[in-house]
Amino acid sequence: MLSEKLLMKLNEQITHEFFSAHYYLAMAAYFKKEDLDGFANFFIVQAEEERFHAMKFFEFINDQGEEAIISGFQNPKRDFESAEEIFSLALEHEKLVSSLINDLMELAQEDKHYPSISFLQWFIDEQVEEEASMSKLLNQLRRVGEKGHGILMLDRELGARTFSPEAE
Repeated sequence: MLSEKLLMKLNEQITHEFFSAHYYLAMAAYFKKEDLDGFANFFIVQAEEERFHAMKFFEFINDQGEEAIISGFQNPKRDFESAEEIFSLALEHEKLVSSLINDLMELAQEDKHYPSISFLQWFIDEQVEEEASMSKLLNQLRRVGEKGHGILMLDRELGARTFSPEAE
């Protein structure tokens, strides 16, 4: 049985995951406006992943015999200056999500709730990948700059990204 505090934090994580999806869609909108459809695609796929993550929390809570509570969230930032700013913010956001997941794991360990510990391990591993991906893309973007062939090549590469729940 989930403790009241762990249940509350798991439900809060659903909100964080849905907020992440909206945040990434706001980033995608910036890239659409800039005619960088590959970058937009990257963040649209990222948003799909975040919604998938939210639903994993939703299902886990329900599988534990508890009620998933869906709540609203603040509007995401939408005024961006550059692609580099966006990837820097995305990396910062992924680090925040990692800290939230780590806090959940600490609470699950304190409660000795082994199903939660097992469930959350997947997210800890996922966040390592998320941070590494954002960091790599930020570094590549800094290397090629925001004008010229390099950004167009990166845009083309990011346009090929797809979402596959089976890979999650």
